[in-house]
Amino acid sequence: MKKIPFTKMHGAGNDYIYVNTMFHEVPDPVKAAIEWSDRHKGVGSDGLVLIGVSPLPEADFTMRIFNADGSEAMMCGNASRCIGKYLYERGLTDKTEIKLLTRSGIKTLCLHLEDGIVRSVTVDMLEPIFENDTQYVASKDHGKGIFVSMGNPHYVIFTEDVDEVTETGKALERHPAFPQGCNIELARVENNGEIRTRVWERGSGVTMACGTGACATAVAAAITGRTGRKSQIMMDGGSLDIEWRESDNHVYMTGPADFVFDGEIAMPQ
Repeated sequence: MKKIPFTKMHGAGNDYIYVNTMFHEVPDPVKAAIEWSDRHKGVGSDGLVLIGVSPLPEADFTMRIFNADGSEAMMCGNASRCIGKYLYERGLTDKTEIKLLTRSGIKTLCLHLEDGIVRSVTVDMLEPIFENDTQYVASKDHGKGIFVSMGNPHYVIFTEDVDEVTETGKALERHPAFPQGCNIELARVENNGEIRTRVWERGSGVTMACGTGACATAVAAAITGRTGRKSQIMMDGGSLDIEWRESDNHVYMTGPADFVFDGEIAMPQ
């Protein structure tokens, strides 16, 4: 039975299994994501991330991400920060600005170092995208939300009842207005200006954090006048700092990335 090395990492509690495909091929990533992500029978994670060399000269490396149900996502903010830390600390690059090719375009990772250790990473998440035809889908209990795409589609609902994320997420993830499914955020602006957010991730369920979801929440809060263009998003697994800059209309996400452990795992049969 063939085994390959993997690394488990998390960004604000959003945990994935990382495989370096520059050295180890994963022929069936869909099956691998389902088996390995199982928290009872596998490693346990929100999904599988494959790191590779970019086929384009404009980018340094690639990221493919598969959710725990095997579906492939366009982008993951938390995973992209972890990739930056992985590449630098494992000696695969000496760059502190890395161009990462994802299914939603090339993202720029800016690594913040302290004594040679990547303490945090800022990701240029590019411009938010709004689609008016899905902006006003009402949930049963919380009213209308705001649709924002950050490479992945997100539907942000502002409510006092953020702990109802499971029920609301299940109801709306596959709503007819979202033919490809949607990530669902329940968010509440606190008195200190922080935004408490809980996430239902498409294909994974409730997760500890979501980088693209934090960005979408910050943008939704800004366009509805609840906050300014800088926000701290407090999620189950930790906080992320988001800035939606007027100068270029890009959203910048800054947050931590951490190693959990390394191991070997058998390839799916």
